[in-house]
Amino acid sequence: MKYPNLNSLIQSDNQAKQFFYSLPEYVQEQIMQRADSVNSMESLQDYADNITRGDN
Repeated sequence: MKYPNLNSLIQSDNQAKQFFYSLPEYVQEQIMQRADSVNSMESLQDYADNITRGDN
């Protein structure tokens, strides 16, 4: 399901909310900078994966 933005997503989808708040703070901050582009659990996971790809 698609939502208008990140805030709507994490308010409406508990799984997305738990996932978002389990991320490191710097990842959350980078995702929040693109909040209008994050509108589904899939896009949230994709952004998180892209940001953390170099962390391993």
